[in-house]
Amino acid sequence: MRALEYTRATSIDQAITSHAKKPAAAFLAGGTTLLDLVKIDIMQPDQVIDVHSLALNQIETLDDGRTRIGAMVTNTQLANHPRIKTDYAVLSEALLSGATTQLRNKATTAGNVMQRVRCNYFRDGVSACNKRDPGSGCAAIEGHNRSVHAVLGTSDQCIATHPSDMCVAMAAIGASVEVQGPSGKREIDFLDFHLLPGNTPWKEHALEPDELITHVTLAPPLAHNTSGYLKLRDRASYQFALASSAVILTMDGQTIREARIALGGLGTKPWRALEAEDALRGATATPENFRKAASLALQGAMPYSHNAYKIPLGQQAIVRNLSTLGTGALA
Repeated sequence: MRALEYTRATSIDQAITSHAKKPAAAFLAGGTTLLDLVKIDIMQPDQVIDVHSLALNQIETLDDGRTRIGAMVTNTQLANHPRIKTDYAVLSEALLSGATTQLRNKATTAGNVMQRVRCNYFRDGVSACNKRDPGSGCAAIEGHNRSVHAVLGTSDQCIATHPSDMCVAMAAIGASVEVQGPSGKREIDFLDFHLLPGNTPWKEHALEPDELITHVTLAPPLAHNTSGYLKLRDRASYQFALASSAVILTMDGQTIREARIALGGLGTKPWRALEAEDALRGATATPENFRKAASLALQGAMPYSHNAYKIPLGQQAIVRNLSTLGTGALA
């Protein structure tokens, strides 16, 4: 058994100060990822700092139309909040498609943002994995890479997918991550928060040492939008996406005025399909244009030995979502 120290923070400043005192400290919120990884000895904190009781559990509308979500807001609270269900329906759908009710009741917004990969080679503790043991290699590249391995944003160092559904929806909406650390407060654009593996796959996010996520702030909702989250998986419940799409559209008759598309299950980070969005703006809502956008979204994809199917599956996730939303907006 590995010993560790437990501290319950009573303020943000105390949490940050306590974290800075230990070289391998970890913040504990809902614990749905951290405790799993500690149990299997993948994460080995010498101290856990419980931030669950900090006053970061509010959802508020700001004067500029943005929505500010406290780090400790649970996935259940966020999915069922009236403002989220009305103005950010794609986020509510994404949250409700993930995990189980029990896990959503415990999992927090910041914890979801900080999820670790589900790659079996990362979690088995013995296989070559550059995330867990920098410089050891990536067993997934030549191994079994069917379900939780990416075709977008990969490198010769890591091909694990980012597992979050919530983050895919937030990438489509547009958001910023508010953090606080020894040097003060700052905001990080959501699309810049999660890092591509490149040559440093063990660097998963843009947090500086001892920084704590305090809020995630969503961009103002698009007026009169229609949106949807489509998750394709091996079974209908409690399963990570093989491919998913978060789509937000605003329509003027049959013309698409604005489009937001993000993908899950396909990339090493929540993947915003900017080229596909550009192709749809000002275009007519037709199957041909939907297929063109889907092709652009996956044009840089690189398949591996067992996951080439993810490229057409990802395209289907986009086309089906666009078809449903485009048809619904015209009805």
